[in-house]
Amino acid sequence: MDLPYYHGPLSKRDCETLLLKEGVDGNYLLRDSESMPGVLCLCVSFKNFVYTYRIFKEKHGYYNIQTVEGVKREIFPNLKELISKFEKPNQGLVFRLVKPIKRTRSCLRWRRSKIELDENSGSDYVDVLP
Repeated sequence: MDLPYYHGPLSKRDCETLLLKEGVDGNYLLRDSESMPGVLCLCVSFKNFVYTYRIFKEKHGYYNIQTVEGVKREIFPNLKELISKFEKPNQGLVFRLVKPIKRTRSCLRWRRSKIELDENSGSDYVDVLP
């Protein structure tokens, strides 16, 4: 996926660390869902908490997002249009999307080194990196 704010298989805990580091409302990123394969998570910071919204890919490559109850369900032809809509206030998220947290190579290196540490701990669980 060619979006600079898509972080792939980033854990919920690592996501929270990235989004809350600056203490700013409206920081956001996309990551893969840990509990639902094939589903994306839009994660947004607000008042020192991270809110997560699931994004589902529909037939023909369209996307929809779970927002607050009562907001009309919309489908989007691509993720850029979905993100663009939620940069505006009062669209169904806890706070509008303000600042994308872009993935960095150092972030990928950090995740790789974390995996090596986890492998040495004797655990049977290993993250798969893109």
